[in-house]
Amino acid sequence: MSKESKRREALVYHAKPKPGKLEVIPSKPYTSQRDLSLAYSPGVAAPCLEIEKTPENVYRYTNKANLVAVISNGTAVLGLGDIGPEASKPVMEGKGLLFKIFAGIDVFDIEVDTKDVDAFVETVKNIAPTFGGINLEDIKAPEAFEIERRLVAELNIPVMHDDQHGTAIISGAALLNAVELANKDMASIKMVISGAGAAAISCARLYRALGVLPQNMMMTDSKGIIRADREQLTPQKQEFATKHDVHTLEEALQDADVFIGLSKANIMTTEMLQAMAEKPIVFAMANPDPEIDYSLAVATRDDVIMATGRSDFPNQVNNVLGFPFIFRGALDVRATKINEAMKMAAVHALADLAKETVPEQVNIAYGTTKLAFGNDYIIPKPFDPRLIATIPMAVAKAAMESGVAQAPITDWAKYQEELHQRTGSDKKLVRLISSQAKRKLQRVVYAEGDELDVLKAAQLVYEEGIAHPILLGNKERITELMRALEFEADIPIIDPKKEAVKEQREAYAKTYWQLRQRKGVTLYDAESRMRERNYFAAMMVREGDADAMISGYSRSYPNVLKPVLHVIDRADGVNRVATTNLMITNRGPLFLADTSINIDPSAKDLAKIAQMTAHTATLFGIQPKVAMLSYSNFGSSKNEDAQRVNQAVSLLHRYTPDIDVDGPIQADFALNKTMLTDKFPFSKIAGKQVNTLLFPDLNAANIAYKLIKEMDQALSIGPIMMGLKHAVHILQLGASVDEIVHMTAVAAVDAQNKKT
Repeated sequence: MSKESKRREALVYHAKPKPGKLEVIPSKPYTSQRDLSLAYSPGVAAPCLEIEKTPENVYRYTNKANLVAVISNGTAVLGLGDIGPEASKPVMEGKGLLFKIFAGIDVFDIEVDTKDVDAFVETVKNIAPTFGGINLEDIKAPEAFEIERRLVAELNIPVMHDDQHGTAIISGAALLNAVELANKDMASIKMVISGAGAAAISCARLYRALGVLPQNMMMTDSKGIIRADREQLTPQKQEFATKHDVHTLEEALQDADVFIGLSKANIMTTEMLQAMAEKPIVFAMANPDPEIDYSLAVATRDDVIMATGRSDFPNQVNNVLGFPFIFRGALDVRATKINEAMKMAAVHALADLAKETVPEQVNIAYGTTKLAFGNDYIIPKPFDPRLIATIPMAVAKAAMESGVAQAPITDWAKYQEELHQRTGSDKKLVRLISSQAKRKLQRVVYAEGDELDVLKAAQLVYEEGIAHPILLGNKERITELMRALEFEADIPIIDPKKEAVKEQREAYAKTYWQLRQRKGVTLYDAESRMRERNYFAAMMVREGDADAMISGYSRSYPNVLKPVLHVIDRADGVNRVATTNLMITNRGPLFLADTSINIDPSAKDLAKIAQMTAHTATLFGIQPKVAMLSYSNFGSSKNEDAQRVNQAVSLLHRYTPDIDVDGPIQADFALNKTMLTDKFPFSKIAGKQVNTLLFPDLNAANIAYKLIKEMDQALSIGPIMMGLKHAVHILQLGASVDEIVHMTAVAAVDAQNKKT
C-alpha cells in the first residue's frame, strides 16, 4: 500500500461512520420515565446529598472510580512536534481507546490551549474532581517535568506523564531480561542513552533504580555527549552529565554493553554496533524508524539483543503494556498517587511474565510457532491476555505496601476475577474447569500426538498442570517436534504399530474381539484395528491405562466416533450418545445441543439429550434453564416436527420436573427474557435467563453453533460428549490449540466425575 493510500485509509477510519474514536454510552436503564426521573431530576438529588455529607461517596455513586483524563496541550505529539491542542485530539482519543480495550477504563480526552506551566497546572487542578486519575500526554520537556511534579504533589489522585514513565517501565522490564540473557551484571554494564527528552530522563532514572551505576551512564543530545563541563544545561541534563573525556556517540559506544535510543532514525551506524561489547543490548526506540534498522543490526551482530518501538520486529517497547494496567491497579485501590514502588512493581511483573509459557492465542496473533523467553522475546506482547490479571495486581499490592492505597484489597482471588471481567472477555467458566482439572490430575491420551497443534496443546496442558498427557503416534516425529517446541517432559509416547507395545496391543485385541465377535469382527480384524490409534486410545481408556481420550483434530467426526462407540460402553440408562457445545457469548454462557451426532432425534431422544445437557451444565457450576427450540411457540403449530418437540417437553415435565425446561419455543423468545415473560408468563422458564438451547435436529444445532462462533466471536468449548461410560471427547476437525486445551480440561473433569 502506498503512503498516500495509507493516509487516505487513516482519514476514512477517523471520519466514518461517524467522526472520532470515542463515545459516551449510558450504563443505566433509560427507556422509561421512571428511569429518567432516577437518572436526573428529582432522583439525582439523593446521591448528590450523600456525596455532600461524605465526599468519598463520589466513588460509590458516580463513575469517578473508573474515569481517567487524558490531557495534553499538543506541544510534543508523537513525532509531529508542537502541532497544537486541536491537532493532538486524535492521539488523545486513541489513548482513550487503548485504556478502554486493554483495561476497561473510561476516558475523557481534554486538550488544553496553553503553553504556560502555571495555567496548565491550574486548569488540571480545577477539573480534577471529575476524575479518578490523570494521564498527561505529549507535553514537551522541560515543562512536562514541572507540570507532573506539581500535579503529583498537589492532587490526591494518581497522575502520570506516560511519555516519561511508560517507556521507562516497559524498557526497564526488557532491560532486566536482556541483561540476564546476556549474562551480565546491572552494576557493571556500560550504558549509552541517545536522547535527553522527557522519556530519556525518566528511563535513565529508572535504570539507576534497577542498579545501573551513574558513572557507567552517558547521555547524548543534539549537541553531542552531555558533559559536566558544558554550559547552560537544564537541571535534568546536569543530573546525567558525565565527567568522562568523551565527545561523540561513536566514542561513547566503544565497548558499551547497552545502547538506549530515544532520539532519531539511523543515528547508529554498523561500525558503532561492531564496536560495542560482546552480546550488545540495543534498544532502538525512535518511531517510526529506529536509530538503527532491525534487520541491519541483526545482520551486523548475530549476538545482539535488540528491541524497537515497532510492532513488525521482535521485542516491541510499547507503552500499552504499561499505562492501562498501571492505572487499573491504582484506581482499584484508590491510590493517591502512582509512586516509584508502583512503577517498579510493574517493571518486575512485566519482566517475570515474559518468562512464563505464552498462551497459544498470542502465538496465533503474532504469527509464530512458539514464543519463548529468549533474545527475540524479552517482554510480553501487547495482546497477551494475562496482562490484565498480572500488572494491576502487582501495582495494587505495591500501592498498599507503600501506604498510598485508600481502599485496600482483601480478597485477591475475587479481584483477579474482576480484572478478567473488566475487558468483557469473561473466561470464568474456562478457568473454573481448568482449576477443577488441576485438583486431581488425570491421564489424557491424545490419539494424534504427532500433530503440531495437538502437541502444542499437550505442552500447555502439561506445563499448566491440567492433566498428564499420553501421546500416540510416530515417536521419532513427536520427539523432533518436542525439541522444536522446547517441550522438555518425560511423558509416555506410544506408537501402536511398533513391536515395543506388541503385548499390550494383543491384549487389547483379544478384549475387543470378545466385545465385537458377534458383530462380525474376527480376531484378525481386532488385531488389525488395534494398530489404529483411535481404537488403541479408546481401549487404553476402557482398560484403565488412561483416564480420558482426545481425538478428532485431523479426521472427520464420524470416522473417529465409530471406533469410540465400538469400544466404549454407554453410561447406565443411556441408549443414545449426544454432544453439546458451551459457547461463551456476550450475553453469557450458552449450552447448545445436539451439535454433532443425532441427525433426526425422536421425542424420547430429545428428552434424553436435554436431560444429559442439563446435567453437563451443572458440572460447570451453572443451574440449567432449558429452552426446547422450534419454529413455533407452545403448540401453535400442528406440524410433525413441532409436535415432536412438544412431546419431548411433555416427557421432561413428567419424568424430570426438577429441570427448568419448556417449549417448543422460538429462539428469540427463549433468549429475550422480557418478551418471554410478557407473552408466555405460564412458562416454566418465564422470567429466567435461558442458558441451554436444545435444537430439534442436527442441522439446526450445528449451523447455529458455528454461526454464533464466527459472528459473535464466541469461545466454543466442545463438542462435549455426553452419555458414555468413560471420558472420551472428539474435537472438531482442525480445532485450535486453545480449543484442544479447553477440551482436555473438560475431559479431565469428566473423568474425575465418572470415577465418583
